[in-house]
Amino acid sequence: MDWSRKKVDYVTLLVEDLDRTKAFYQDVFNLPLTWEDESSFAFHFENTGINVVKASVAAESLEPAKVGSPDGPRFLFTIEVDDIDAVCEELAKHNVTFVNGPVDRPWGMRSAYFADPGGHFWEVSGPLKD
Repeated sequence: MDWSRKKVDYVTLLVEDLDRTKAFYQDVFNLPLTWEDESSFAFHFENTGINVVKASVAAESLEPAKVGSPDGPRFLFTIEVDDIDAVCEELAKHNVTFVNGPVDRPWGMRSAYFADPGGHFWEVSGPLKD
């Protein structure tokens, strides 16, 4: 995989108070929401999306990592790929250890999570196969 041809699509922020955070970002950036449900919202700058998720909900996706603890993530980078399983196989060849995945997610994507040596989390995500 040629990673230099991929872009980081979204940065995901994990928060406790979703409503307060949404009000802050709408006030500061005045950008329309591109996604919203009971546990998350997203907006987009020209080249990067910002996804904001309730930490308690993100904890389910990132298990066994402890979200919000000193040992767990507070944000993660997301790269969308065409074939998540093939990408995960390639990453495994580079000794990447997955926190979990690839797993079919209820929001219609298949994703896997891993951390870099500094503890920064990454998600590779792709569409569910038919």
